[in-house]
Amino acid sequence: MHASSRSQGRSAGLGLALLSAFAFGGSGVAAKPLIEAGLDPLHVVWLRVAGAAVIMLPVAWRHRNLVRERPALLAGFGLFAVAGVQAFYFASISRIPVGVALLVEYLAPALVLGWVRFVQRRPVTRAAAVGVVLAVGGLACVVEVWAGLGFDLLGLLLALGAACCQVGYFVLSDHGGQDGGSGDGAEPPHPVGVIAYGLIVGAAVLTVVSRPWSVDWALLGGSAGMNGNEVPAWLLLGWIVLLATVLAYVTGVVSVRMLSPQVAGVVACLEAVIATGLAWVLLGEHLSAPQLIGGFVVLTGAFIAQSAAPKPPSGPVAAGAGTGAEAGPVEGELSHGWAPH
Repeated sequence: MHASSRSQGRSAGLGLALLSAFAFGGSGVAAKPLIEAGLDPLHVVWLRVAGAAVIMLPVAWRHRNLVRERPALLAGFGLFAVAGVQAFYFASISRIPVGVALLVEYLAPALVLGWVRFVQRRPVTRAAAVGVVLAVGGLACVVEVWAGLGFDLLGLLLALGAACCQVGYFVLSDHGGQDGGSGDGAEPPHPVGVIAYGLIVGAAVLTVVSRPWSVDWALLGGSAGMNGNEVPAWLLLGWIVLLATVLAYVTGVVSVRMLSPQVAGVVACLEAVIATGLAWVLLGEHLSAPQLIGGFVVLTGAFIAQSAAPKPPSGPVAAGAGTGAEAGPVEGELSHGWAPH
C-alpha cells in the first residue's frame, strides 16, 4: 500500500512538473505578440511581475517572517532572478526567436562553473567540464556561427545578460546561505514565500526602471497578431500573469517536492523544448536542423553542468531556463532550478 501511494505521488509530481514546464515555456510566446504590437518589453515585464505580485500578496503576508530572517535572499531573488532575468529575456525576444533566446540562457550552468573554477578557485569535476564544452558547442550551432551570427547581436547579448543574472542570483544566494546561517538548526526558507517576496521586490525595482505610468494602456484593449491570427491583448497578458507566472511557480514548487532531484532536473530542461515548440506552432518561428541538433546538445551540456554544479546551502533558485527554472524552485539546489521566464 505504501509503495502504491509513493508511485501515485511520483506520477502526480511528474504531471505537475510537466504542467509547470509548459506554463513557464509559454511566457515568451505570449509576450512577443504584445511587444510586437507596440508595448515596450520592460512594460510587459512590469505588468507580468506586478500582476503576479498582487496575486501572491496573501502568501507574502503568511511568510512575513522572511523579511526579517532572509532579507538578502529576498532582495537577490527579486533583483536578479525576477527583475533581471525577465527584463533581459523579454528584451531579447523582441529581437531574436524565443527558442534561441532561451537556449542562450542555458549557458548559465557553464557560467556558474566558470565562476567557481576561476573566481573562487575551487576544483570542478571532469563531467562538469564536459557539460560546459557541450553547452558552448551546441550554442555555436544554435546561433549558426558559420554564417557569421545569423541573429541580431544585441538580442544575443541581452539573452546572455539573462544568463548572467541567473549566475548573479546563485552567487548571492550562496553567500546569503553562508551568512544567513543554516547551521543554527533553523528551517530553510519556504520557496513559495521567497517567490512571493521576490515578485514584490522585482515589481518595485521594475517600477523605477520601466516607468509604468508611460504604458500605452489602449494597446491592452486591442489585439495582437500571433502568426497571422488576432488575439485579444488582455488575454495574452492574463496568460503571462496567471499561467506563465503564478500557476507555473506553484505547480513547480509542489512537483519538485514530490520528485527526485534527477527527475526534476530532466523535466526542467523540457522548458526550452516546449518554448521552442510553442514558438514554432504559434509564432511561426522555425529553427533549422543544425539549430535543433545544437539545442539538444545545449540542453544535454546544461543538464550535465547543473548536475555537477556546487549547491548553495539554502535558498531556492526559481525554475525556468531556466529557468529558467526548473521545473520549479528548489531549496538549496541549483541543479533543479532556474529563474523564471
